Amino acid sequence: MTRKQTSPRGWPAQAALVGGLIALVQLHSGVLAWAQRRRPSEIWSVAFSGGADSLALLLLLWAHWPERRAQLVALHFNHRLRGRAAEADEKYCRRVCAALGVKLVVGRWRGQHQGASEAKARAARQKFFAQAMQRSGSRALWLAHQQDDIAESILMRLARGSGTGGLAAPRPVQPTGDGRQHVRPLLTLKKTELLSVLSQAGVKWREDASNAGRDYFRNRIRHDVLPAWSQAAERDALAGAALARERLEEDDVALESWVESLAALGPDRQLSLRVLVGLPRAIVRRALHRWLLAQKRPADLSRQGFEGLLAAVERGQPTRFSLGTKSFAVIRQGKLFAQYG
Repeated sequence: MTRKQTSPRGWPAQAALVGGLIALVQLHSGVLAWAQRRRPSEIWSVAFSGGADSLALLLLLWAHWPERRAQLVALHFNHRLRGRAAEADEKYCRRVCAALGVKLVVGRWRGQHQGASEAKARAARQKFFAQAMQRSGSRALWLAHQQDDIAESILMRLARGSGTGGLAAPRPVQPTGDGRQHVRPLLTLKKTELLSVLSQAGVKWREDASNAGRDYFRNRIRHDVLPAWSQAAERDALAGAALARERLEEDDVALESWVESLAALGPDRQLSLRVLVGLPRAIVRRALHRWLLAQKRPADLSRQGFEGLLAAVERGQPTRFSLGTKSFAVIRQGKLFAQYG
């Protein structure tokens, strides 16, 4: 990220300006409803890189929830991949948080990781977030994903063959499975809108030079695919993608609720196949996913292997199917259960 100086107006005043330019009601309604139900003493963690999106998020939280300023904790992870620029990002985040009176927790990636993949860097960052939140007692992590991120994620996941669950990401409020929740209030706003507001308020942010490259799949989608796709659409494609994401989430929640109501997975980790007979494949697929996740050992199944097991479940005939890791899926007497060898 290149260094940019903030104006002499001061961060509290600039935060108030940003809050005036983006009203509370412009944030995602699902997040606002979620926030109203939270305890006043709850600690809110905020992922803060120093870039425009995360800066806008921090300023909006500070401006619109003044009663919670003492409970805000900004989390900055220094990947140490860009030398002096990364160190300058960290110093910038320290200055912003000090001026706003927001506690900042910084994590640094130890060791040598030059050339690390995007996935590896993300995993390290998420590990830091989880550990920092555990230490502070925070269960909510605010993230700055916006409408451009929705479109990029949909296009990337289409290339992987994702279903409704994957295509409905990123969600406004998303449980992580360990009691934490990821909260994304900016999904109703575009990147250009955030940049315009920050500029109007005289706010300067950090720019990550690596975002301009083509090394990562997301960057290639962002720079090469998304502009051409939006131009070809001849309409607001970003808003359309955001609306599609909302509808996909509705469908995904409905399908998950249907599977839950069947109670096909018993406390003994066995799946009743009789309950699933004649139901749509989407329901059987989800039930099988739940069964796999409930087993003592994680399965080592390729996509092709999963499809093979799904076909066996639909047939319901006696079967012994390898799950890898010296374990087998066994179908017998209308039940699916695991055997370990």
